[in-house]
Amino acid sequence: MQPEVLTPGEAIVEDKTFKRSLGLLDATMIVAGSMIGSGIFIVSADMLKDLGSAGWLITAWLLTGFMTLTAALSYGELSAMFPKAGGQYVYLREAYNPFIGFLYGWSFFAVIQTGTIAAVAVAFGKFLGYLEPSLGDGNILLGTADGFKITAAQLIGIGLVVLLTYINTKGIKGGKLIQTTFTTAKLLALFGLIIFGFLAAKSGVWDANWEDAWTIRQHATRIDANVTSNTWTPLIGLVALGAVASAMVGSIFSSDAWNNITFIAGEVKNPQRNIGLSLFLGTLIVTIIYVAANLMYLSVLPLEQLAFAKDNRIALSVSNEIFGTVGTTFLAILIMVSTFGCNNGLILAGARVYYTMANDGLFFKQTGRLNKAAVPEYALWIQCAMACALCLSGQYGNLLDMVSFVVVLFYVLTIAGIFILRKKRPNAERPYKAFGYPALPALYILMGTAFCTLLIMYQGKYPYYGLGIVLIGIPIYFVALSRKKTVV
Repeated sequence: MQPEVLTPGEAIVEDKTFKRSLGLLDATMIVAGSMIGSGIFIVSADMLKDLGSAGWLITAWLLTGFMTLTAALSYGELSAMFPKAGGQYVYLREAYNPFIGFLYGWSFFAVIQTGTIAAVAVAFGKFLGYLEPSLGDGNILLGTADGFKITAAQLIGIGLVVLLTYINTKGIKGGKLIQTTFTTAKLLALFGLIIFGFLAAKSGVWDANWEDAWTIRQHATRIDANVTSNTWTPLIGLVALGAVASAMVGSIFSSDAWNNITFIAGEVKNPQRNIGLSLFLGTLIVTIIYVAANLMYLSVLPLEQLAFAKDNRIALSVSNEIFGTVGTTFLAILIMVSTFGCNNGLILAGARVYYTMANDGLFFKQTGRLNKAAVPEYALWIQCAMACALCLSGQYGNLLDMVSFVVVLFYVLTIAGIFILRKKRPNAERPYKAFGYPALPALYILMGTAFCTLLIMYQGKYPYYGLGIVLIGIPIYFVALSRKKTVV
């Protein structure tokens, strides 16, 4: 049965079991902190392999920033209409039906949130390995003939997920303190890295990187007479747009999770104001940082060195150029701080989606209960178990290739929901209306649809895998529905 439609005021009263202890600063730190993980330090190397030019690298980041800001401003309307736990799941349920909401919630649990938690946690372990090699991914603890292996970094990642889950079961205050502290620290460190990078900029390097900035060239490895060389193939037309979409997988993944604050709307003070404002402020801050960081990269090292940085750790190469050998230690600590805070935000927010699904009869019943600290403890541990399994799988890298496709697909559906709700409920209370409606939301829908289509055409099998994970949710939904009817 379709859940009862509530006014924003009634939704706040309904969520009275949660403690509203998050202010605007806390909410903004959750937005920014959940977005900034390890991506900005790594993904630009692969983006350059797809694009081969400074101009298109910055364009890809600007396009991602524009899409993220547009989506955040559009979500402001939805968050003000439904200021309760569950966020995007609730918006899809209300705009379409419980089935579409469930498909999102299932994908969220199967790959979007838990896969991101796993990848960020293992990244923490990998960079801890720079400080203590025995704790990194070079220390293989178990390996099999078929290529499966367990490294120290994976176990460190699991330990991090379990620790942060435990802290968040003790109440929102602990998670809030970690989020604000670690996000503030990494924002200051990132600003410091960018400033010192520009101070160390080399005009000759900058000029050379921008000499032919608008020709898209894709990298290919060529082996001739046992000699490996890197070649660049110029691209034009639709294939060039496919390369841009492929490159944007990295920037979109790095910019994702901005909507996590909507999942914990039940714990935000004055949610009708603070959620929309925190979405705007958080995404704007991160977009500025990301574009500035990439401009800084281009001012310090030649394009070729950036594209082929060791293990794609582009920021590490730049940091070594700026600070010398101490740069490795500085960057490793910065990324550990960044991934620690990022995972705390992801873990804190994600469990609230399963809590709301359970109260709709579409997830494990126990996940719909709050413990004495007024947090969904069982939902937190279910999420922890799934994320730990993905840490052990060793497939988190492939999972992330699917994440961008699935995430943008549901963003498009959610923003389309604004148009649907305007028609279905023209007189509904809307404390805030989407900025630039209908032009900006419609533009996002067009851009997001083009992005997903180009990925399907040019990115290979992983977008299909992502779509497959979504479709697996269809039979699961009907099983959950039949069990719900049996219980009733």
